[in-house]
Amino acid sequence: MNSPARVPKICVVGSSIMDLVTYATRLPKLGETLPGTAFVTAFGGKGANQAVMASQLAADVSIVSKVGRDAFGDDYVARFHEFGIDAAQVSRSTSAATGIAAIGVDSSGANAIIVVPGANDELSVADVTQAASAITDADALICQWEVPLDAVATALQIARDAGVLTVFNPAPARAELDDALCALVDVLCPNESEAEALTGRAIATIDDAEVAARTLCARGARTVVITLGERGALVVDAVGARLHAAPIVNPVDSTGAGDAFVATMATMLAAGHAIDDAVLTAVEIASASVQHRGTQTSYPDLRATPPWR
Repeated sequence: MNSPARVPKICVVGSSIMDLVTYATRLPKLGETLPGTAFVTAFGGKGANQAVMASQLAADVSIVSKVGRDAFGDDYVARFHEFGIDAAQVSRSTSAATGIAAIGVDSSGANAIIVVPGANDELSVADVTQAASAITDADALICQWEVPLDAVATALQIARDAGVLTVFNPAPARAELDDALCALVDVLCPNESEAEALTGRAIATIDDAEVAARTLCARGARTVVITLGERGALVVDAVGARLHAAPIVNPVDSTGAGDAFVATMATMLAAGHAIDDAVLTAVEIASASVQHRGTQTSYPDLRATPPWR
């Protein structure tokens, strides 16, 4: 395990979304109305979540994102500043509102989410190109799928040309991921449902996950890490396949745990750690996050003792 000489630099290109979260004993069936137990608004969006988690690991973080000219947008820019995240490349839409997510969480911590992307859908190739210096100055770039894919592809190409490590979290799940984009990804990190959507293969077992991961590697990704919830995470690369088990915990709210995983893994890699060390640490931190309610509020503050040191 390496001892990095400097703070890892992370650039996130992705979404900023305000979460509207309802809690109930169970999630409703189609057409059913249930009484809830609590309601909160919270900062979310996969890009912003990952940026905040990286900042909680004492990384030097910048974000390329788009919000509306509204109260939620004002709040989000202030939020980035609060966490010491460079928000110089967060632009404001003149035609769309800040994105929102309606999230239902049951008593087991399972969730169901509807996202209205809003301004996130307007993050453009031009926005990303304008932010090229933030990408090329980073040790690692993190992208997700809550913003247009052409913006993501542009960011990945800029990073690849500059020799910056690329991490792509293809979430939420879609099917249309071409081989040219896969070839720009150093670490592709889907969860089980996303891996199913990308490969057309059902995943019920660890062996199924390995087959799906090898399919994605064959399409160009150098390393594939499939997150498996309470079972941990599977790493597949040219060396082979390794499962990193998750600790047994009592989950309260799984919202944002995948983002905690991706940000931790990317930060560890950016600091020079090997993929298996990075994934093991990411499993531990994601498992810690599910034991608390909320998204960004569930992330542990490790700025005093970051695991990459």
